[in-house]
This record gives sequence, structure tokens and C-alpha cells, in this order.
Amino acid sequence: MPQLRQRQRGSHPSADARLLARPYTPAMPGKPGLHRLGIGGRRETLLYVPEGYTPQQPAPLAVMLHGAGGQAQHGLDLLRRVADAAGIILVAPASRASTWDVITGDYGPDVVLLDLALRQVFERYAVDRARIAVGGFSDGASYALSLGLTNGDFFTHAIAFSPGFMAPPDQRGKPWLFISHGTHDEVLPIEMCSRRIVPMLQQAEYQVTYREFDGPHTIPPAIVDAAVAWFTPR
Repeated sequence: MPQLRQRQRGSHPSADARLLARPYTPAMPGKPGLHRLGIGGRRETLLYVPEGYTPQQPAPLAVMLHGAGGQAQHGLDLLRRVADAAGIILVAPASRASTWDVITGDYGPDVVLLDLALRQVFERYAVDRARIAVGGFSDGASYALSLGLTNGDFFTHAIAFSPGFMAPPDQRGKPWLFISHGTHDEVLPIEMCSRRIVPMLQQAEYQVTYREFDGPHTIPPAIVDAAVAWFTPR
């Protein structure tokens, strides 16, 4: 596989960016609705399980990451509007600092937190192993791409709404990728960001669905709908 050029952030030890949690038959059946996982202290991690969830039908899972300065609710809100109709379980952690660890230093505390959250989810809920996504907006999108490429033997899909960069210390597996970006983005300009990222990924032989839209640093509802239809085709 062609290797991606990576943004340098410290040593990026691969092991520190690897997630170890994996789905299995739930030992403690969980209920639908909104749950606080009780990890992360004041910066809580949220879980939303769609109304129609049943353990007899494993559900798609999406880990959704907030942008810089955000919190778990912001990550949850990225797909909350469509979660029930699409039957998607949502996990929304909050970064330990103001943004995700690799953006300010190296991988570490946020990966540990996410692994703990996923272990709790897998203990209680049946997850479709063919539909496990990591996604996010802005800094969360950059982190989603970075974790998704490094853990592509776990994540089957990655959704990046207006990413700024990617910094995978390693490449495992070949997750499918959905990337969107506004042509008038003044926070993370498209020419410096997605229009550089997408060709690099295509050259590395990833399957990329790319959507540009006429707008600023945001996520139009139509883009959310397109991403969900791509992730959970009916």
C-alpha cells in the first residue's frame, strides 16, 4: 500500500493510537436512549442508542468527535437528528483537553478514553461489525481520519466533515472514507485542507466519497444525509 505523507507531531508511536476494544456478544443487555458512560469526569462521554434497537439485530455504530473547544454533546449532535431513522448507535466522547491529543502533542489520553467507552458499549449492545465508523467535524474530522486510517482493521468507515489534516502513525486495513468541505471555509480553507487530503488518500488507494458544497465552516443537513446514506445504505 502506498504510504501517506503524514503531518509530524512528535514521535507518533503507533501503539499509542491503536484501539483494542472489539465487539462481542453482549453480556448485559442495554436499553435504548441517551446514556452517560461515567468516564471522563466533568467532560462526560455520551452514548445514544436508537429507539428501535434490539439485540437480535446488531446495529451500526458511529463514534462522533467534536471540534476544537467542543464537548461530547457537540459530537452527538452531528448525527443525532438521523440516528433513530438510520438505526445508528452513537458514541460521543469529549477530548481531555480543549481539543484532541494528537493535535496538541501525541496520541495518548483520548485514545485510552475512547477504548474505555467502546468496551462499555460492547458489553451492553450488539454492534454490526461491518458498519463501525469514526467521524467528526473540524478538529474532530482530522482526528477521525487519523484514528480511522490507523485502526482501519476495526473501523470500516470514516466520516470527516471539514478536516484540516491527518496524522496516522500507521495504516491498517482499508476503511471507506467520506469527506466534505465548504468552498468558502475561512477556518480551514478547502485549498489547504481537503483538496490536498483527498488526492493523497486516492493515491494511497483508499475509496473516497468526496463532497464539496457552497458554504462556510459548517455541515449542511444535505451533507449529513448523504454521509448517513453512504454509511448505512438501505
